[in-house]
Amino acid sequence: MYTVPNLLTLSRIAAIPVFVVIFYLPYQWSFLVGSIVFIIAALTDLFDGYLARKLNQSTKLGAFLDPVADKLMVSIALLLLVEVYASPWMAVPAMVIIAREIIISALREWMAECGQRTQVAVSHIGKVKTVIQMFAISMMLMVDPVVLAEDGELFWKSVWWIGGGLLYIATVLTLWSAYIYLKAAWPNLMEADAVE
Repeated sequence: MYTVPNLLTLSRIAAIPVFVVIFYLPYQWSFLVGSIVFIIAALTDLFDGYLARKLNQSTKLGAFLDPVADKLMVSIALLLLVEVYASPWMAVPAMVIIAREIIISALREWMAECGQRTQVAVSHIGKVKTVIQMFAISMMLMVDPVVLAEDGELFWKSVWWIGGGLLYIATVLTLWSAYIYLKAAWPNLMEADAVE
């Protein structure tokens, strides 16, 4: 249970309340530091799977926790951004991304019960989407909205707008990957007996 990959994944989950608390601190540096914590946590995702394979330490717990950690991080960070930038252009990508995560998680669980889990295994496009999503969120989290509203501050405004653009790219990839998963699972969905 307490393997290096699992500990990395658990540290990612433990980092979530840390970056949330830092995000709400009444200091100008809180956004940047909170984003750094988010980035460090996101980087552990690059290593836990690699180390699990390299050290032959793959576990059922790790396979369960890894996607849970990612989805919690992304969903909570998006909720923070929606709170700060309360507008439809921020809410829409957040809703699409969170809704997709719920739908695909439920689809994978159902397909696993049907013995068809491999039909909806993580795809290449899903991995690209996750990387772009993490970049987008971290860039948007690090910019103080007060600084963003001020004249000047071209660097931070550029960081924020690039992050916003990446978020919309991630949203498109989110829809695309959801389509791929649903298309793969569709024959099973259509053949299945109705259950309540």
